[in-house]
Amino acid sequence: MNILLGLCYFSPVVAAITLSLTDQWQALNATVGGRLHAATPFALPCFSKYNNQSVEVDEGACSTIQANYTNPQYRLTSFSANMNPQYETCMATHSQCLLNSANSKDTLATNGISCDQGQISPFYIDVRTPEDVQAAYKFSASTKIPLSIKNTGHDYIGRTRRAGSLGIWTHNLDSMRYHTNFTPDSCNGSFRAITVGAGVTFEQVYKFADDNDAMFVGGYAQSIGASGGWLMGGGHSVLSPSLGLGVDRVVRVSYFASTAQHWLYHSFSFKSRLSLQMVSSARPTHANIQIFSGPCAEGGGGTFGVVLESTHLVEQRIPIQVVNITYAPAEAQLQRYFEILVNSSTSWSELGWGGHITSRGLIYVNPQLSLADATESMQQIAEFARANGGSATFETLPSWYDFFDRFILQVQAAVGNLRILGSRLIPKANFETKAGRVQLVAHLLNQTAMFGLPYIPVVTPISYTYIPGTTSLSPAWRTALWHLGTSTTWAYNSTIDEIRGKFSSVHDFVDKNLRTLAPDSGSYLNEGDVYETDYEVAYWGANYARLLEVKIKYDPMGLLDCWNCVGSKGPSEFPCYPVL
Repeated sequence: MNILLGLCYFSPVVAAITLSLTDQWQALNATVGGRLHAATPFALPCFSKYNNQSVEVDEGACSTIQANYTNPQYRLTSFSANMNPQYETCMATHSQCLLNSANSKDTLATNGISCDQGQISPFYIDVRTPEDVQAAYKFSASTKIPLSIKNTGHDYIGRTRRAGSLGIWTHNLDSMRYHTNFTPDSCNGSFRAITVGAGVTFEQVYKFADDNDAMFVGGYAQSIGASGGWLMGGGHSVLSPSLGLGVDRVVRVSYFASTAQHWLYHSFSFKSRLSLQMVSSARPTHANIQIFSGPCAEGGGGTFGVVLESTHLVEQRIPIQVVNITYAPAEAQLQRYFEILVNSSTSWSELGWGGHITSRGLIYVNPQLSLADATESMQQIAEFARANGGSATFETLPSWYDFFDRFILQVQAAVGNLRILGSRLIPKANFETKAGRVQLVAHLLNQTAMFGLPYIPVVTPISYTYIPGTTSLSPAWRTALWHLGTSTTWAYNSTIDEIRGKFSSVHDFVDKNLRTLAPDSGSYLNEGDVYETDYEVAYWGANYARLLEVKIKYDPMGLLDCWNCVGSKGPSEFPCYPVL
């Protein structure tokens, strides 16, 4: 849509802001080479009303959206789409434009219903160059219109959206480069590495790495961006138990921040990242770029700057051992099932196993063991599943990419649903005493009664050799064995009170149950409770104070903000979240 076409369809507030800044918008569009676009809700073609004004239904476009409403590959190509679409909406006011994800052709969701703008930015820049981001910063500084950053929209907390903001869309920064011998700036030594643009997804980089006889350690869904919120939140993987988190493996990050007047570089070797200090060298012929270390990159979900690309260590392409257990325990089997999981998890972690425990069973991978050793180590849980109506298979796959192609594409979390998460990192200490194991089993039984079988990513870097102080994540990551989570969903036509009740149920469970289970632990920035109590400590621990200093230094005007991020101005800046 032309940047000023259809202003009458925007909400009165947005239209007023836009019309008062017509010259500035036109100038911005010229500066970014015509890549400023008006944004409308993802499902708008299926509606006959837009912000309560009549519009034509686009039958062809609507049919395509209906067919792809729960397709992650289709959603990530749209600036207006999130994988969990509640963040496209303004939940507090019920301003939304949703189809029924259970039946996308359900006319009850569209007939006579107004498709409203929600939290979708009225305009966004399709970023292709650093200068595009520089233009966004200058525009925001002069107009006071806030910025928001979106890549793929794989976002469980809603940090990619801000009502009335100018959107920065990094999806089309899709370059990939393989380095046989990558030498970080100001460092000795070289590494096998891959540099990925901010828009590259894990599906893309996994195939690219495999084609170069390499293995990239990353996330568990095809639509996650390798350089975005996954990295800045720490970045867990089922390979993390032995190979580390995303921030343990990043060796360079290219950022745009608001105060620099030239290129700034900071690079560091994998074994010597001992400081949060940035080292810079001027390259005045280039646009403003910040290149700095993982400790800063993981700091705040888009509040330090805009990532343009990142460089990551990669491993040699190696075979992967896989155990796939399909099993849904009956109520009478639950306690014994949980006892096996809890009693075995310490030894499994020490052997390098990582994976996911879900309502359908568990899938674990191991890059270290032989098939014979892998089978022996998992024999008890496999035999239990088989004896109780489940199945268990052990096999060696040629590479991580083969595992991704074979399993992850089939078991990754569904998209297009209105889903929120809550989680807590469960320390290894909870598994090391009889009393701790008994308490944990009792908790799992209680959680199952309340929310169904738990979701447990076994993704903590418990066996990874970590140099203390080299990242700014909560130290709880280094001593945890499980990332124990829960979730809930609601329907497209739920009321504000019903939505608020869903958030409250997860928050109360995390606060009163998971926090009691692990009071001195932390949580995962990307999959925590939306209303996480004392989120600064939960996500960053004692590192928060230093990160806040960095935030103030590199974004002194506060142009970037997001929900529960470093330096966030608080809920008043994000009125679309329900008040609990």
